[in-house]
Amino acid sequence: MKAHCHSHKSRRQVCAKPKEQLQLQIQLPTIRDYGYPSGLMFSMFVNTNNYLKSGVVIASHVRKREYRFSSRAPWKYSFQPAFNLIDHRELHFQARGSECRKMSSQAMGEKESNGVVKDCLQELPHSNNYETAMEALSSLITGQKRGSRSSVGSRYGKLERMQMYLKILDLEEHIPKLKIIHVAGTKGKGSTCAFCEAILRECGFRTGLFTSPHLIDVRERFRINGLDISEDKFLFYFWDCWNQLKQQVTEDLPMPPLFQFLTVLAFKIFVCEQVDVAIIEVGLGGTKDSTNVIKVPVVCGIATLGMDHTEVLGDTLGEIASHKSGIFKPQIPAFTVHQLSEAMDVLHEKANELAVPLKVVEPLDERKLDGLKLSLSGDHQFTNAGLAVSLCKCWLQRTGNWEKILQNQDKKEANIPEAFLRGLAAARLSGRAQIVYDLSSNCNSSSTLAESSSGDLIFYLDGAHSPESMEVCARWFSSAVQESKQLPKLLSSSHDVEIIKEVWGSGYIQSERDSSVESNKISKKILLFNCMEVRDPQILLPRLVSTCASSGTYFSKAIFVPSMSTYNKVTSGTSAIPSGISNRDLSWQFSLQRLWEKIIHGIEGDILDKSSKLDSAETLPPREFVYEDASRCSPADGIFGCSSVISSLPLTIKWLRDCVRENPALRVQVLVTGSLHLVGDVLKLLKR
Repeated sequence: MKAHCHSHKSRRQVCAKPKEQLQLQIQLPTIRDYGYPSGLMFSMFVNTNNYLKSGVVIASHVRKREYRFSSRAPWKYSFQPAFNLIDHRELHFQARGSECRKMSSQAMGEKESNGVVKDCLQELPHSNNYETAMEALSSLITGQKRGSRSSVGSRYGKLERMQMYLKILDLEEHIPKLKIIHVAGTKGKGSTCAFCEAILRECGFRTGLFTSPHLIDVRERFRINGLDISEDKFLFYFWDCWNQLKQQVTEDLPMPPLFQFLTVLAFKIFVCEQVDVAIIEVGLGGTKDSTNVIKVPVVCGIATLGMDHTEVLGDTLGEIASHKSGIFKPQIPAFTVHQLSEAMDVLHEKANELAVPLKVVEPLDERKLDGLKLSLSGDHQFTNAGLAVSLCKCWLQRTGNWEKILQNQDKKEANIPEAFLRGLAAARLSGRAQIVYDLSSNCNSSSTLAESSSGDLIFYLDGAHSPESMEVCARWFSSAVQESKQLPKLLSSSHDVEIIKEVWGSGYIQSERDSSVESNKISKKILLFNCMEVRDPQILLPRLVSTCASSGTYFSKAIFVPSMSTYNKVTSGTSAIPSGISNRDLSWQFSLQRLWEKIIHGIEGDILDKSSKLDSAETLPPREFVYEDASRCSPADGIFGCSSVISSLPLTIKWLRDCVRENPALRVQVLVTGSLHLVGDVLKLLKR
């Protein structure tokens, strides 16, 4: 059976049932018609991303907010089963589906409608088989190295193929109606997008956010009204896109590679979810990026530029800026932050060619926050916040909503609207300047026992992987560990969990207890590091060490581990953790360790390589390893004890937990950086 959308291009029909395909169609009122944020109207769609599992402190508060009412027409879901995958499962819910379809022609009350929807979703055959979708996505990974010539669809270029995929899904005419904010950059583009989404959501708009990469689950890439898309909705839209594209593949137009498919899926989700604004983060570069099928955005942004992905974008800042400015569209306003002159000259040149009004934005003045704190940590976030404020203001002006936002504003127009302030204080982005307190060693329910039974284990996570971002990460970590001295002792009682408020992914922890007494625990700072082999650790690690040292922050030890994530499989938050580690090649980790020892001991040349005993490592170092400072490491007799290679990340986390459990006077502060894959793997382990 051939699955495709109707030839008519209305949004309702794009999201309606495919022809001649057994399917479930549900018509519901728009969530905003009832004034509820997406994810709260239906209990099975709630996805808060807030956890209190495995002893991880992840507590947040929910703020009541008002949402605009709309008379927008209802929307529809369409669902197609995975006929082309695995065991070609058949549907056994025709009768139930018929009952559900009656909803589209009946006026039902909200409560009754919700009940029928829930019953129908529970009977979908694939709703409990999320891993099947992950296997399908994994089949789209090409395995080609970054920078090599694409072997996919040789007859057509990437953007040509993207346009063809969108045409198959009848989406190309609907993308301009998404009122898009398009953001590129080397570092800070994800944070800028997160700020934009939170600001416009606080202004009362239904938001869609597409970012990359994901850390734990692919659904993190698609946010509706601030929440990751639910598993049920993801599966609806995923199979709809998958089956329609699968029916149209040819030798010249194969199935899209992973990121192209996810980009097309994002447009599908945002169109069918009828978002008021879609904030789209560029994946790689700009000119040839899959997201650059956006022809008429409302406004574009360029975050800070630096040297990254040089194998694809070029080895000069000017070449990189040329790629990034490829998202500029004729006469569409654009904003950027202060750049180095080589990059800024290229941006201005490209803007002049396209008659783009390009404005350079100043970092946000902290005094304008009225005492609030940015939800994303680090001084660099004031640059990203300033860019986000300008982008949102321009979006509101160009969509005719700016004056409405100011109507209830008591302050002068020159100040930041209150909704903007709320958004800046509520944005979240996992794995960037994020702090997680691990309390798994406090197994007792009694707070008295918990306080005295073990030390503290604190993870500082930042996916920095370029020289510039590594320097920013080092400054943030140095500042954060200094601030942590003022935090009260963490207990495992429910009362203490409630008063420590952390928005998962925000990186900012606020305690309501005023404590001027510093903890008497002994602090040990440990680096947990890995990076991809396309990176240059000879630049990354020295930049990290020197920047931390300039702030008076020194690492006791460093641990080098392989990531759990594989590059040929898409996994979910519940996917099994790989166990086959005995034969894992650790040569890259040992090379990182050798470099680290050279940096710490100031050794030049190949002295370390000839005399060191770092050819092999025990599965786990002794407990004493974490207690000793690097200053006590001696290169005498070729023995270097400032670092260790551990073959397994799960073993590393367990070992760290055991160390603090056995030493109540110990506070271990672990900086996890070098790779977003590593950060995501650590988060996955901490959440379990």
